[in-house]
Amino acid sequence: MTTRDSLLQTAHDRQQGQLPYYGALTPQEAYALLQADPRAVLVDVRTQAELDWVGGVAVPEEQFAHVEWSTYPGGTQNPDFVTQLKQRIPTDAPVLFLCRSAARSKHAARVATEAGYQYAMDVLEGFEGPRDDNHHRKTVEGWCVRGLPWFGA
Repeated sequence: MTTRDSLLQTAHDRQQGQLPYYGALTPQEAYALLQADPRAVLVDVRTQAELDWVGGVAVPEEQFAHVEWSTYPGGTQNPDFVTQLKQRIPTDAPVLFLCRSAARSKHAARVATEAGYQYAMDVLEGFEGPRDDNHHRKTVEGWCVRGLPWFGA
């Protein structure tokens, strides 16, 4: 079994028939899948404001897409989410959805699955992770804390 296949199996096993999408990977596993499969794409579903103010993942350009789940300001759901996703990514490619704390990414993975994406996955922990006892992010879990490549704002 290839590394790609092993990681896809890990994602699928993790969901144990409980998730309405293919599966979920830790940030480290998601990064490993991007390295193992040039067709895999990480989709950051945060707002443009979050990218501008907080930073984002540093992965090859061809493996990255930014498709907002909700708008800023206002927080209304992006009515063109699926259309924008389909313009950028084929439905048979592994798609890894990432947001700030792994809440919106779960919804994005579900909607992508409903739109025909075979390998829609949530990146657990998100980019910044949950808040710590002092209400700060990037200290407990997440892409940043795991030491994966990212750029700051």
